Amino acid sequence: MSSITFTARQSADASKAKTQCAVVPVFGKTLSAAAGDFDAVSGGAVTAALKLGDFDGSAGQSCVLPGAGGAQRLLLLGFGEQKKVDLAVVRKAVDGLYNMLNRCKAKDAALHLADLAPADSDLATALELLARQLTASAYRYTETVSEPKKALALGKVAVNPGKALTARAAQKALDKGAHTGAGINMARNLANLPGNICTPTYLAQQARALARGNAKMSTSVLEEKKMRELGMGALLSVSAGSDEPAKLIVMEYKGGKAGDKPYVLVGKGITFDTGGISLKPGAKMDEMKFDMGGAAAVFGTMQAVRDMALPINVVGIVAAAENMPSGRATKPGDVVTSMAGKTIEILNTDAEGRLVLCDALTYAERFKPRAVIDIATLTGACVVALGSHASGLYANKDQLAEQLLAAGQQTHDRVWRMPLWDDYKKQLASNFADLGNIGGPEAGSVTAACFLAHFTEKYDWAHLDIAGSAWSSSPKGATGRPVSLLTRYLAERAGV
Repeated sequence: MSSITFTARQSADASKAKTQCAVVPVFGKTLSAAAGDFDAVSGGAVTAALKLGDFDGSAGQSCVLPGAGGAQRLLLLGFGEQKKVDLAVVRKAVDGLYNMLNRCKAKDAALHLADLAPADSDLATALELLARQLTASAYRYTETVSEPKKALALGKVAVNPGKALTARAAQKALDKGAHTGAGINMARNLANLPGNICTPTYLAQQARALARGNAKMSTSVLEEKKMRELGMGALLSVSAGSDEPAKLIVMEYKGGKAGDKPYVLVGKGITFDTGGISLKPGAKMDEMKFDMGGAAAVFGTMQAVRDMALPINVVGIVAAAENMPSGRATKPGDVVTSMAGKTIEILNTDAEGRLVLCDALTYAERFKPRAVIDIATLTGACVVALGSHASGLYANKDQLAEQLLAAGQQTHDRVWRMPLWDDYKKQLASNFADLGNIGGPEAGSVTAACFLAHFTEKYDWAHLDIAGSAWSSSPKGATGRPVSLLTRYLAERAGV
């Protein structure tokens, strides 16, 4: 995968820095100080470009001019009216920057951003966003294609914060963004892999590789024999019809004090979902390789936490299984017993995510967690409710919900809080078990969350339904959400 190295480097005169591509902000018709430096050494080329009218400095607009001073190329980047610049404008500008850099062959760039001061944030947050988006945008899927899309030529980015930030503070922000972007890319790559490669066993191998060589991180994998001993009948009911054995993958990162309670992330890892005996329609079934998007997000977040060396304890649990029909498969009407001892009537084998999650959420109790967040491509009903712009958020504690909502706003990886009322739990009633695994056609995302709530009463818990946000059908591919939200949430808990 393509990677970009970010370096904070202060420079009093932007035009003197040697680079293949100098990037300078333009705020509408107003030049930034760096743009003014280049205008002076280029004989007024920047001013002339604005007068021609082809470039007017609006947000996201860009224009490449011949080099001047120490720069081989000069890229003007529009931000619109300076007093109206906020993080939304910065995101738009970074998209424009990436698109232009992707077209040119510059291997390094120097960004002069001293005048960038978002009204709703600060320069450090803007630099974090910049590094995150450029890193994520540089992703290319290469694993199973003989001629992958051409990688971004850009490999090095120097950022000049001027006097607005110290070089150290700027570097810290850039590193946070780059590590988060790399985590997003890891999640995307895992989710994009086909189901014949990315099996539960493959995920277990990747988890071990993630911990290898890092003293703060370890991985353990529970096999089906151990799951049976623990009573994980719900999880095992999902893998019963498959030749691929289920895995419960546990990644522990110990960056905090030994006695500190960990934050636990639980990911749904259905590496392929046929629906089981309740077989899905054939159309778009290929996209069910993305049904492990929650697990992928846990992997990406754990990598980012590791690389950022956050002073916090985090546990990542992935319930990995393949849902297939066969003579051994669980049938509608079967009753299984969960690790928590609750019996579940399987009314629909395509409602399998909640079955693997409920046992994983019970297993999470042993870590005496400060909070538990599960992430799952759980319900088509959430797609109907929220589309692809927001993930569904459910929580049994208001403070936890508010923290996740804030992290989503800050990273533009947004969530929307949904109800978790007892009224909905009545829909899960069963004549033959403690509860059914579906609650009927109404409020499907809500009743799925209510099902999980039965297994999370002993700790603070939030559920993220990412069925609409984890991947895109056009163009087809994983998004890596909600890695940026989770990474921001954990960084804030760590005080970083």
